[in-house]
Amino acid sequence: MRYHYTRNTLYVRGSFHAVSTGVDGGLRQVSTLLNHTVEKDFDHNDPVVFIRGLLADATYADDAFGLLTAVSMKDLCILQYDYISVFVTAGVSNPNPDPTKPHTINIIVTSNERFSDAALLETIITATEAKAHALRLLGRDFTGTTSDAVIIASEGDIKHTYAGTYTEPGKRIYAAVLHGVMEAVRRHEDTVKVTEPTYFIYSRYNDHGWFEWKKEGCPYYPCHFPGQSCDFCYCPFYPCHDESLGEWIDSSSSGQKVWACTNCLLLHKPEVAAYLKKHPDASLDELKKVNEQINQ
Repeated sequence: MRYHYTRNTLYVRGSFHAVSTGVDGGLRQVSTLLNHTVEKDFDHNDPVVFIRGLLADATYADDAFGLLTAVSMKDLCILQYDYISVFVTAGVSNPNPDPTKPHTINIIVTSNERFSDAALLETIITATEAKAHALRLLGRDFTGTTSDAVIIASEGDIKHTYAGTYTEPGKRIYAAVLHGVMEAVRRHEDTVKVTEPTYFIYSRYNDHGWFEWKKEGCPYYPCHFPGQSCDFCYCPFYPCHDESLGEWIDSSSSGQKVWACTNCLLLHKPEVAAYLKKHPDASLDELKKVNEQINQ
């Protein structure tokens, strides 16, 4: 799974088996997931054609799922919990069942470990329950908006046949959506003022829980070397499983093997980071070749 965003659009790229409740939704194989900010007076007569235009502009194929929102992409919240990634934009000015105002809660959940069809569908329930819980914790007396949508996508060989809140993936999804919806609402309503998307990582260090990663004022800088690039500290390739860059280690909490890339410097090199920012769909092999050219 890879993702990048522009001023108005989040693109998530991969080889996904996915389900969507959004525009032209369903259950199928797709290579692109997107969430796009539209104007508040957007004409909804043919959203499928509109989304296909966005894909064409990005030179992507039509095998995609898309979501639309009036929420700015600067208010996007991105959350990482092990192999689960969650992307949330949340506007709540049209609480159900009031359909008069143009905002929505869009949630995209991706897993680097493949879900069965049943698990994909069950994740819709898990994410919706977490969304409703988040709104209750925010003091709202409604469980969603009139146009909420979700996309659930996973890659690889099937590893999870269920995704309810008692399962390991379900626990992670629930926690990420719960935190993500609360934080996304706060940003959209300017309780928390931001100028760009926010990244949250679930950490098992110290008190365990969510922390917001910020490049500015990072207490760990420089974690690799002075002058390093921090644009991709939140690595879009993780877990890459490339043993020239990382390794499998035993988790101190679960005892299971987890992917560790502590010593990887690839995306911290300013030239490589700059190349990826200019070419957001560059492959890992392509970036490794850029790195080799730098080192010659």
